[in-house]
Amino acid sequence: MRVRLTPKAAAERLGGLHTDPDGRCALKVAVTAPAENGRANAALIALLAKAWRMPKTAISLIAGNSSRTKTMLVAGEPRALLATLSRTLVSGPRE
Repeated sequence: MRVRLTPKAAAERLGGLHTDPDGRCALKVAVTAPAENGRANAALIALLAKAWRMPKTAISLIAGNSSRTKTMLVAGEPRALLATLSRTLVSGPRE
């Protein structure tokens, strides 16, 4: 899945969708950690794992290590993952 990460935010939260100029969508996520030495990426994984009630080891950054737009690999049963993502998008921003 694609994520649009905002580091050094005032609060950690999962937002709605971000649409790139090319029409591709990404989940908006904000973390308080700065984008240095992988701290924002680690905070991203921790926030997703906590919000989705899954182990951090189930979530991997596979592309975009130094970019704001990242590609994440989320391990698990596809229907359960889709249901979790749908709840995230329907419930709106969460802190």
